[in-house]
Amino acid sequence: MPSTADPADLRRQLETMTTEAFRPELSEIDRLPTVEIARIMNAGDATVPASVAKRLPAIAAAIDATAERMARGGRLIYVGAGTAGRLGVIDASECPPTFATDPSQVVGLIAGGDGAIRTSVEGAEDSASLAAADLDAIRIGPDDTVVGVSASGRTPYAIGGVQHARALGALTIGLSCNEGSALAAAAEHGIEVVTGPELIAGSTRLKAGTAQKLVLNMISTITMIRLGKTYGNLMVDVRASNEKLRARSHRIVSLATGASDDEIVKALAATNGEVKNAILTILGQVDGPSAARLLAASNGHLRAALQAASAS
Repeated sequence: MPSTADPADLRRQLETMTTEAFRPELSEIDRLPTVEIARIMNAGDATVPASVAKRLPAIAAAIDATAERMARGGRLIYVGAGTAGRLGVIDASECPPTFATDPSQVVGLIAGGDGAIRTSVEGAEDSASLAAADLDAIRIGPDDTVVGVSASGRTPYAIGGVQHARALGALTIGLSCNEGSALAAAAEHGIEVVTGPELIAGSTRLKAGTAQKLVLNMISTITMIRLGKTYGNLMVDVRASNEKLRARSHRIVSLATGASDDEIVKALAATNGEVKNAILTILGQVDGPSAARLLAASNGHLRAALQAASAS
């Protein structure tokens, strides 16, 4: 059911949030030259990475806890509404082609369902019970991690999702852009990246959205590094589903091994195009089936598989 919050109380809440603050010095911004508006906006955007940097210890702790659960077979699930929800969907959708994850392994849930990715679904963000139902539909469990994302930190859908997931034993992370947020308080790991007032008052798709994107990038990318989805900074689990990615696969094997083009072509052919396996056949001097067995025994960690190959 939609939230029954008192409108007057909600207005008072918004008045205390820096993401909703009005910047009087910009009250006539519409009268400025376009290039000057762009400079002001760019200067504001430049402050976002510093705001994220202040929260790196909290972000790192959340990532380590997430990786631990995912190593046990858990999933990473983003829950949000509006811009925050769309950012979660984007981050989740980019994991399969980048890290060869199953589409069910990293999931983005947005208030109002997939249709809300393109078109606003009025009232959906006000329903905490809707988030609980969405999580129940994918059978949330104790090995899963649920990240509630909300710039204000008060969105009922995000808070409700985190509260429901935590009650079921899942790891919970609350990402917001205001201090003292209800979302951070509801989660086991609260991350509050305070980005300040927006160029357009309350338009949190701007600096707040940028901050959320940066943190979601960190959560998914570093978690995948911890799970052995990379070799150094190379995407060794990339899924070669088109010509560009096939060319990238060849280049990754080249960067990792220094092998000749002919060797790389043969290695990729022997491993059905699996980059990680191809690297192992070259560096570990093993055949394709042996590479597959070594990687399976090493839970997909290429460095561990290489050590095992050298010891055999």
